Amino acid sequence: KHFIFTSHIHTARLAYVEAQGELKVPFKDALPTREEQLSTLRNTEVFDVLVVGGGATGSGCALDAVTRNLKTALVERSDFSSGTSSRSTKLIHGGVRYLQKAIMKLDYEQYMMVKEALHERANLLNIAPHLSAPLPIMLPVYKWWQLPYYWAGIKMYDLVAGSQCLKSSYVLSKSKALELFPMLKKDKLVGAIVYYDGQHNDARMNLAIALTAARHGAAIANYTEVVHLLKKPDPKTGQEKVCGAHCRDIITGQEFDVRARCVINATGPFTDSLRKMDNQKTANICQPSAGVHIVIPGYYSPDNMGLLDPATSDGRVIFFLPWEKMTVAGTTDTPTEVTAHPIPVEDDINFILSEVRNYLSPDVEVRRGDVLAAWSGIRPLVTDPNSKDTQSICRNHIVNISDSGLITIAGGKWTTYRSMAEETLDAAIKAHNLSAGPSRTVGLMLDGGKDWTPTLYIRLVQDYGLENEVAQHLAATYGGRAFEVAKMAKVTGKRWPIVGKRLVSEFPYIESEVQYAVKEYACTAIDVIARRTRLGFLNVQAADEALPRIVEIMGNELQWTEQKKKEELEAAKKYLHLEMGYKARSEQLSKTTEISLTAPEIARYKKRFYKFDKESKGFITTVDVQQVLEKLSIQIDENALHEILNEVDLNKNGQVELDEFLQLMSAVQRGQISDSRLAILMKTVEEGLDLRGPVSVDRSGGGV
Repeated sequence: KHFIFTSHIHTARLAYVEAQGELKVPFKDALPTREEQLSTLRNTEVFDVLVVGGGATGSGCALDAVTRNLKTALVERSDFSSGTSSRSTKLIHGGVRYLQKAIMKLDYEQYMMVKEALHERANLLNIAPHLSAPLPIMLPVYKWWQLPYYWAGIKMYDLVAGSQCLKSSYVLSKSKALELFPMLKKDKLVGAIVYYDGQHNDARMNLAIALTAARHGAAIANYTEVVHLLKKPDPKTGQEKVCGAHCRDIITGQEFDVRARCVINATGPFTDSLRKMDNQKTANICQPSAGVHIVIPGYYSPDNMGLLDPATSDGRVIFFLPWEKMTVAGTTDTPTEVTAHPIPVEDDINFILSEVRNYLSPDVEVRRGDVLAAWSGIRPLVTDPNSKDTQSICRNHIVNISDSGLITIAGGKWTTYRSMAEETLDAAIKAHNLSAGPSRTVGLMLDGGKDWTPTLYIRLVQDYGLENEVAQHLAATYGGRAFEVAKMAKVTGKRWPIVGKRLVSEFPYIESEVQYAVKEYACTAIDVIARRTRLGFLNVQAADEALPRIVEIMGNELQWTEQKKKEELEAAKKYLHLEMGYKARSEQLSKTTEISLTAPEIARYKKRFYKFDKESKGFITTVDVQQVLEKLSIQIDENALHEILNEVDLNKNGQVELDEFLQLMSAVQRGQISDSRLAILMKTVEEGLDLRGPVSVDRSGGGV
């Protein structure tokens, strides 16, 4: 997955790295517990900086502040990266389309924004090599005149990156493009252009930034909300100035004051709510926009090649990218209300699917049932309060200082979190006369990055007896800290792997990661399925299956009561249902398209299906089949049953949906399917249950 990435480091960067040698890292080995962090927040007389918000920008501000030797605190109302920062397109990019606009409109500001983002892209790939890697992205061309047009634009992108260009872009002939991306639509294709951008695991990257800040001595706490801001009159002018925040620990309900010389508002889409805490009359600056992404099986894209659709039917850009062995497609851009729990809507999911169909070969049937997860993230687009025209959306970020001294950083994008944080701290130091030197975050390695090497996973396999896939996953998620996770892994009792019991069979997440997640400040089951592991983002069905075990392990670590465990399970199921697209899936079950069966046949097969689906969930799993088998005293090993189902499960998502069942029955009638082990098994069961006619079930349907 990872290219060995070398970047031409500027002399200035080397100077920063030398300065980094002076940095103290008080918690190099063990992080303080959440309780210890809260105690520091409560008992410190006064911090230099209090950051509100634990997304990429807020965590970046905390890291920038603490490495300038400022006494730093950070509070986050939910979990680190629980908002927009975990719901991105997973790209670290300069923005090809911004460059196109900059050239077309001769817009210098837009050009500088791309240049800065490309510098930050190089830095981010450098400081977290375990979590990020360059990714080639193909731009297919279907009209001859577009080839030189797009080629010139992409070459400009390389040129602006200069010495920090990841790899040179290149042109491909039609045959070569199809060789690299066989799923591509052949008709009218004239060639393709491939360019490079970065890709990362966004929530883990955000967490790495926050944990790096904590290791350097910042007091950080998730599930800690600001109830109201603290103010005191300025001794010189008598004007009220912000001097901290009154906070509540959401988990225990305890309330306390955190005093600070400077408060930074880095709350993303919630920017305005904190600004209004400061001054009720302040005008809103955030114009939220929802971006939906879907996850479909990995076979839709090559392992290491993305696709860019530069002009969709409504003028938006859609990316189609391999990520964590799945395929991510998105994004949309729809005005929305600010909410902590955005829900992906069916129209957006179908829009993405229809755009994907336009670029893929007709041989590849893009089905709604193949959507394994879907999510919506809120882009915090902002208008500049300092500008005369307050209606125009600021394409870049803004740093604003209120009359009472509250510093707001808003807008911007994931890639530029570090430079945004640097600019924010520069403004804070100046406005509040804090004693600090220049930023030291360029070239500063993030948690786990320092000891990572591309071959680290081999040591994990050799030293601990982990499966190859699990070892690769641990190395790419925790970097040099993967050994700590491996040490906690329990012996499997099998010949191989020696240690590392998986949470679900088809994903490389293991049980010891849940224990380690608690050390990384995970407080809820949602934190584990969404942000410490990415299971909820990759496959909601698999996440749902893993939840009981996750809750059990967390319960042991955090001393949860049975009631608390039950609440956690319900909350996590609700999260998957609403925010990860499970709900949108269940609404598909009544559709019976592309099924050449008569109404009586459909009724007969539905009746048969519900013999297995006792709870009328709309799908059946191995558990449902096993329950029916037990009634007939038929013994089949669980692993063997998984294997039998796996033969006909194209999506590897562990379920047979009703419409997929009917599609299969239609195929059986047409003679397209025969000799299926599953069909023979189901036939035996039907006879036992005194059902008529043969049933063979092919689980090709997908999650959401």
